[in-house]
Formats: sequence, C-alpha cells, structure tokens
Amino acid sequence: MTKLPLPLLLLQPPAGAASPLRSLLPPARSLTAMSAATSTAPSIGEYPSPVSPPYPATSKDLELRRAMTASARSAAFASADVVFEDEWLAVVDKPAGVYCDALLTSFPCSAVSENPATKPNLHLANRLDRDTSGLMVITKCNKVAGKLVKAFTDHKVKKTYLALCIGFPPAWEKIKICSGHGRSKHGAWRVYAMSDVGRSLPGGSVVRDMSTRFEVLGVNGKGQFREPYSLDTDDIEPITVQEKATDQTCGGDANSSVILVRAYPQSGRTHQIRLHCQYLGLPIRGDVKYGGVIEWDGVECEGHALHAESLSFVHPITGLPITLRSPLPPWAKDCISAME
Repeated sequence: MTKLPLPLLLLQPPAGAASPLRSLLPPARSLTAMSAATSTAPSIGEYPSPVSPPYPATSKDLELRRAMTASARSAAFASADVVFEDEWLAVVDKPAGVYCDALLTSFPCSAVSENPATKPNLHLANRLDRDTSGLMVITKCNKVAGKLVKAFTDHKVKKTYLALCIGFPPAWEKIKICSGHGRSKHGAWRVYAMSDVGRSLPGGSVVRDMSTRFEVLGVNGKGQFREPYSLDTDDIEPITVQEKATDQTCGGDANSSVILVRAYPQSGRTHQIRLHCQYLGLPIRGDVKYGGVIEWDGVECEGHALHAESLSFVHPITGLPITLRSPLPPWAKDCISAME
C-alpha cells in the first residue's frame, strides 16, 4: 500500500456509496473516518481523551495475585527451551507466568563461561508481558545487542502472535487497525484516536501511532489453521480509529464465541495487541485489564491467552535471514485440534 500523509489514510467512500468500513466492524462498533465536518481542534492545554475503557476495578486484586505467583515462579525458574543458538545470540521460548528477566538469570550454564574474559554479556533484545508466552531473543555481547534492539525499534523484525479471544464473531476475516497509543492520566495504557498522535499526555509523554493486522483462523472450532501470510503482498486497507469504542466487555455469556486470531504487529507498543483486541470487541481470554473474561468453562484463567508465535529477522553478524517458530502452548493446541 502506498504510504500517504496521515489525513489521507482516513478512508472516504465515493459520494452516494455505502461505506466499505461498516461491513468490517463487529456489532455496536464504530470506526469512522474523520471529515472536516466532524473534526474539531483540541482546546489549548487539554489532554486528549482515550477511546478505550479504563482498567476494570476487579482487575486490581487479580493482577496482584498473578504478579505474586509469577514472582515466585520466576525466582525458581530453571531454564527456558532454546529454539536457536550460536555464539552471538540465542532465541528462547518463554513460558507464560514468568517475568522476562528470569530468562537471563536462568540461561543454560553450558552457554555461559566462568572466565570473565569470555563470559557473555547477556541482554534481552525484546520483552514480552508476564503472561505472554513465546519467542524472546537473548544477545551475548553489546555489539549484537545494539544492532538487534535497533532492528526491533525500526520494525525490521517481523513478528506474529496467536490470541484466543472471547467475544462476538467479527464480520471480517482480515483487518488492519491504526490508532494512537499512550498512558492516560492514571498511568494506564489506552487506545487514542489517530488524530491525537503527537499530542502531549500527562507525565510528559505523547500519543504515538500503533498499527496491527489481524486475521481470524477459527471460530468455535470451525476454521483452518494456516501459515502466516506475507505482509509484502497484503492489500488490506487500514481502518483508522477516530471514535470512542463501545464497551463490549465480555462477561462470560453463553452466547460468546471462542475466536482464534493471528496478529501481525507493525509497531512495538506496550500491550499493543491486547489493546487492539479490546477495541475490536475481541478481548483476549483471561486478559482482565482489557475486558477479558476472568473465568471460562467454570475455571479461573491463570493469565491471558497470548503467544509470540514467530520471529523473522536478519542475523546482525552473518547477515543471513532467520525465521523461527515457537512450539504451541496447550490452549492453542486444543483450539487447533478442535478445527481439524
């Protein structure tokens, strides 16, 4: 898709034609294009208002319990499975419910020399949320760390995630959502309108842009698990967020569906996929901060069902392309088995 100036990314249907966006949206959702008639200039000194709901009050105690459990697990964590390793870096599979830093302290002893002159200087090139499982890159020297961190920052590393969502089946099969991202006055990460990108927020930060592509793989056991598609040949038009989302927090209603989606984040904002799933009316199972159910099938969720499935990047030393896949977590295996 040709890169356009920001105002031109807002989709406008031809005069007299039905908007192509409405058929893509979940029930009671409105992602509208901003026009000259509806846009208003922000008042001087005012902060932009987020368009996604705040954290539910019930999430505070549950998040505290999960954090305490994760701290205990992290302290006793032995080692993560190594998916790839050479003399410069390693890619490991982080389990859910473990903090990222535990991967460094528990890195396999065979890979770490006791000689200070040759002992690797380990760094995390990327990070995952506490309850997110999947691939993480550990570098072994400062030179490689700098190059890989820059590759992640410059969006040169391609990533895919799997998420198990509970909500109403979307009318779309593939979608790309573009929005703003930042902290509200209470410090919570929230979705902002795309037109607010660049505006100041409480604490001195600014609204930054974020975009994610999604594809539906299965709904209630119907569908087909397939390989990630190539973003280079993707022709999905972006949906640009400008309005406040209708609160579609799922309360575990029997009519809610189990939806397996794959996410392709094109920016690397904190909680990006979780925020966009919430906005689209597809909160991730167990993600209590962002509208996910606390219990499912009569069992309390230990964490959210989000998995860093794959990484593709150019090796910072050899220059060779590397594509790696993580083993699937149990919830993903169960969902995929139901579709076969």
